[in-house]
Amino acid sequence: MQGQDWIERAEDLFEKAMFGGDVSALDQSDEVLDSVEAALAMARGKVLHVRFLSDREENPQELALFERAAELYERLGDASGEADALFWVGCWHQVVKGNGLAGQPYFERSYALAKSVDDRMTMSYATRHLAFTDKDAGRFDQAHERLTESVTLRREIGFRPGEAAGLVALAYLAAETGDSAAAFHHLDEAQGVAERCGAKAVLGWIEQARTHMRS
Repeated sequence: MQGQDWIERAEDLFEKAMFGGDVSALDQSDEVLDSVEAALAMARGKVLHVRFLSDREENPQELALFERAAELYERLGDASGEADALFWVGCWHQVVKGNGLAGQPYFERSYALAKSVDDRMTMSYATRHLAFTDKDAGRFDQAHERLTESVTLRREIGFRPGEAAGLVALAYLAAETGDSAAAFHHLDEAQGVAERCGAKAVLGWIEQARTHMRS
């Protein structure tokens, strides 16, 4: 539903309960409004996260929004929505607070929920960030396996910018483990994908990676 459709649906249910005496409309109203609130909380939280990436100024509302969305999606029985929200809770711990261990259980739960409903997009995000936790802990083989899974999932669903970003992550991992040939191969592949889909930001990351690896 579009925003206006949600509002009209909620108003219709209100009138059924208020004037038509349909008590069941109250429960339906709760579901409609919970869905709207969850979607809005996710959208606001993601905007705050991108702002953090831009200015590195933490906003505690980001975590509160994602936690609220996770709570609402769980209440609604929406496993895909809950998986997405839990991923972003984990991302707040890992990226904003720099605590990958605190984020790990959220990524694991996110991945499990997403897998249960074949939500490969969220699976690709969760396993990617679990890989970063593995890398930080020196579990390089596990990190490689998870990053490869993330790239494969994104390729399967046609998420080309994400596929390119995943290849950049694989390149950094290869460089860190001393395999410079594999690192530049991943970057070449990433550049081809990014150019074809117009992912200009990822092209910038690739250039930064090349500069870093040549220095």
